[in-house]
Order: sequence, then C-alpha cells, then structure tokens
Amino acid sequence: MLIDDPAVLAEVREVFDRYEAALMANDTAVLDHIFWEDARTVRFGITEILYGHAAIRAFRASVGKYAQRVQRQVRITAFGHDLACTHLEYERVGTGLIGRETKVMARLPGLGWRVVSAHVSLLGQGDPGRVMAGPAR
Repeated sequence: MLIDDPAVLAEVREVFDRYEAALMANDTAVLDHIFWEDARTVRFGITEILYGHAAIRAFRASVGKYAQRVQRQVRITAFGHDLACTHLEYERVGTGLIGRETKVMARLPGLGWRVVSAHVSLLGQGDPGRVMAGPAR
C-alpha cells in the first residue's frame, strides 16, 4: 500500500481547506456536501453525538454561527488512493481554548472525497495540552 502519495495528499488538502473556509463562513451547504450523505456517517462534536448525515445536517442547521478558529497544526496521512485521515489542532479566537479535530475521509465512487467520520474536542480552560510528537512533515 502506498502511504502519503503526494497527489492524494494534495486532493485531500484541497477538501480540508474548502471545509475550513466553509466553516469560518458558516456555509452549511458546503459543509453538508463534504460529509458523506449516508446513515453510516458519524460526527462526534464538542457537545453532540451525531449518527447519520441527516442528524449532522440537522445539527448544522441549528448552529447560529461557528466559533472562529486559527489553525495551529495540520497533519494529513493518506493510505492508498482512497482513504485519508486529517488532524487539526486549532485555537478558538479570543478564548485561548485549544481544539482538536480528526476526520476520516474516503474517496467514494461517483462522489469524490467525503468525510465519513469526524471527531471534535476541546481541551479544558487553561489546559495547554501536551504535544508529544516529532516534527511535522
């Protein structure tokens, strides 16, 4: 299996960046489109547990505006040509809160890259987190 094919990483990064731009603009149509429209899609958020695209779409419709955030670190790993994981460490603007977001993305026939699973969490107030890893690639 080819890991981190540069072409695949570039494709996934484009979707990742499009998602981030849509999140900051509160463009729920784009956010909904990037998630796999299937009952098996899962999103665990900071305050919500969502099973299925319909639940994710309903949650997004209920959010007034997403908190602005600044990316601190992004890591993407591609496994073959059709599966990738994205990892984002971010800081919520004006709060000092540190968040983490992981997405599993799959290239689906006729659809292209879609998020099939996501998990978002925040560290506790004043908790800087512990980074115990080597340098970013």
